[in-house]
Amino acid sequence: MASDSSVICASFNQDNSYFAVATKDGFKIFDASNGRLSYERITGAFSIVEMLFSSNLVAIVGAGEQPFLSPRRLCMFNTVTGVPLRELNFLTSILAVRINRKRLVVVLQDKTYIYDFNSMTILDVIDTVPNTKGLCAFAPNSEGCYLALPASTTKGSALIYNTMKLQSFCQIDAHRSPLVAIVFSSSGMYLATASEQGTIIRVHLVSQATQSYSFRRGAYSSTIYSLSFGPSMELPDVLVAASSSGSLHIFFLGSMIDHRTRRSNTLLGSVIPDSINEALEPAYHHVIHDVVPVGVKSTLLIHSVDKSLSATNVGSLRASIFVITYNGYFREYNLKTTKLNGSVWSLEREFNLIDTIDERDHTD
Repeated sequence: MASDSSVICASFNQDNSYFAVATKDGFKIFDASNGRLSYERITGAFSIVEMLFSSNLVAIVGAGEQPFLSPRRLCMFNTVTGVPLRELNFLTSILAVRINRKRLVVVLQDKTYIYDFNSMTILDVIDTVPNTKGLCAFAPNSEGCYLALPASTTKGSALIYNTMKLQSFCQIDAHRSPLVAIVFSSSGMYLATASEQGTIIRVHLVSQATQSYSFRRGAYSSTIYSLSFGPSMELPDVLVAASSSGSLHIFFLGSMIDHRTRRSNTLLGSVIPDSINEALEPAYHHVIHDVVPVGVKSTLLIHSVDKSLSATNVGSLRASIFVITYNGYFREYNLKTTKLNGSVWSLEREFNLIDTIDERDHTD
């Protein structure tokens, strides 16, 4: 049985077709559609593995448990040839890496480096507030390749940076407490945030930093480990949050914003005070309990969202949610909703990422 700390890091690629997990022994890349092991490298502990879409290139950073896997060295690695293509060395540990075909972003504790991905030329260095957990969000498919970083250590503010124009875009003051989770929608139009308090999730329209929607996760504090929007390039229909309580929280953005639009007769309308926001939230909030053991970290992704075209079930929605738990499991949940705000969920797939992968029957 996998231990609570089997997985050091987990990430999905930019088009959600593959995911990677790293352990004390090495890293593995899986096909998200069927769970098949696509690549495995057993050389020691890695703290970061970031894929470049479905290509053979991955950015890897060692966890420092072996001398040759320094946490201060970033390696661009070819999984076909097994050869490092380029290495970048830094004075302090690398806390996060984000890439697409145009930009490479390297996050350190108090600096963030922006590189041209193809030439590996450094383009800019952003001085940041102390960012000990390497918190960041990247919108690799957006026109500006937006990057979000914490802007304060005492409150929940986020700096939005355009990595194509190499300039700050705006600052979003999202919460009273420091940020613990941030994620962009696929288009970069929306940013979801959660603070250390963990009771409220907010969704912000990036182009109008003062406009946001609030969703209450719960009345008691909980650590938000991961946030994910639905894959729509326009207004995502769904936002999902994974918390230390072990539950998944699903918020229906489309329904909520439609409701607000009817009230205000504008696209986003006037900002409604939080007290009113929270009174509206229960109709747009569904919970799947006991998805992960309490306190076990997880990374999640909304893989797909389908709206019903049936004349008898207009307004229903089906979402496929992938969850990687840091005690070493992959789970896929299907969630179905109805126009009456009811929901039914089912566990479609589950397998062990650590102990049984080489023994699994891949005929599913």
